[in-house]
Amino acid sequence: MYPRDGFEVTLWIYYEPVTPHVSPADYARALERLHAGMRKVDGPSPRFTDRIAEAEEVVSSPELSPELADEDRVFLSSMLGRLRRMIDDRSAAEQLLHGEPHKGNVLSTKNGPLFIDLETCCRGPVEFDLAHVAEEVCEHYPNFSQGLLDECRQLVLAMVAAWRFERGDQLPNGRRFGEELLRSLREGPPWPTLETVTRRLDDLP
Repeated sequence: MYPRDGFEVTLWIYYEPVTPHVSPADYARALERLHAGMRKVDGPSPRFTDRIAEAEEVVSSPELSPELADEDRVFLSSMLGRLRRMIDDRSAAEQLLHGEPHKGNVLSTKNGPLFIDLETCCRGPVEFDLAHVAEEVCEHYPNFSQGLLDECRQLVLAMVAAWRFERGDQLPNGRRFGEELLRSLREGPPWPTLETVTRRLDDLP
């Protein structure tokens, strides 16, 4: 057990942290191992389209997203619906996924990179998970569809943009992040990763 703030924590194994640097190759291998393990899990789980439905609900309701301009509301609604249909039409193989395997959900440990925050698990194509990671990571991940990845990247950008305009969103600088995501979507391909958009935002005055 691990004493922490007056509690004895027993639900997790404690991993001694190391300097937080994970190479793209190690990141990709860790994600590949995670996916391989998740393919063995057989049980009820939400589908990635449930995440789309959550974003669509935010976009469709001025009460939930009062600061989202009407033009942006129509744009995001159209994009979310179109991408859902395009991805479904591919009929790609689906499996249990992490749901948000971005670098904020990766621990750098002596045992190598480990993924945390699995409450976003959902079923879908592996490209949906890859859409959350850096381009350099994808370069080391085997056997994925670039076309499907491009569609999933657009989808992730659109969903995150919707959530940044949700009433009560507490992400620091979240509204500005949402505006930058909308701009990236309107600019068109090549579709940036979330990490690219974050770096671009950090470089703005």
